[in-house]
Amino acid sequence: MPQLNPNPWFFVMLLTWLTFSLIIQPKLLTFTPTNPPSNKAPTTVKTTPWIWPWT
Repeated sequence: MPQLNPNPWFFVMLLTWLTFSLIIQPKLLTFTPTNPPSNKAPTTVKTTPWIWPWT
């Protein structure tokens, strides 16, 4: 069964992983996020309990 032979596929996986981690990932990390986090205090929402009609 040729699917069980790891020789060509391991090299392809290793090359893909190295390409991503050494070339693509540093380029992606230099972008600034479009929605940066703000320093606003979180608002708390007051919730009311649900009134079940049969209790």
